[in-house]
Amino acid sequence: MSKVVHLLLLMFASFFLLNPIINSKAEVITLTADTFNDKVNEKDTAWFVQFCVPWCKHCKNLGTLWEDLGKAMEGEDEIEIGQVDCGTNKEICNKVDIHSYPTFKLFYNGEEAAKYKGARDVESLRLFAVEETEKAATKAQLDSDQEL
Repeated sequence: MSKVVHLLLLMFASFFLLNPIINSKAEVITLTADTFNDKVNEKDTAWFVQFCVPWCKHCKNLGTLWEDLGKAMEGEDEIEIGQVDCGTNKEICNKVDIHSYPTFKLFYNGEEAAKYKGARDVESLRLFAVEETEKAATKAQLDSDQEL
């Protein structure tokens, strides 16, 4: 094979090998009026959602915090990280009673399970999401057992 072909094959292989590393973005799912209800109503799944608006100084000051949380939560199969832009999805934010930005809420099986009011760092948010999901799952199981 010619050097050009070898070079092209090398470039092609490099692209596919490095692409997952370059494009490995946090798993933060943007929720909209079309997707919010379906997602937060997923059975046995917690959704930890940030409600924000683009013009909010406090939201901007978070920087990459929410994306960093998404990366930290990748191993938690039963917890999803979501984000709602209240500027373009006002109906969602009104429905779930959002009055200030940013607001962080955890939903489980379609119900609001908890509102986060703690420190704004990845580890505090991660621990909150895990602990509140465990509480909500336990409560859901107890409620299910009582129905039987």
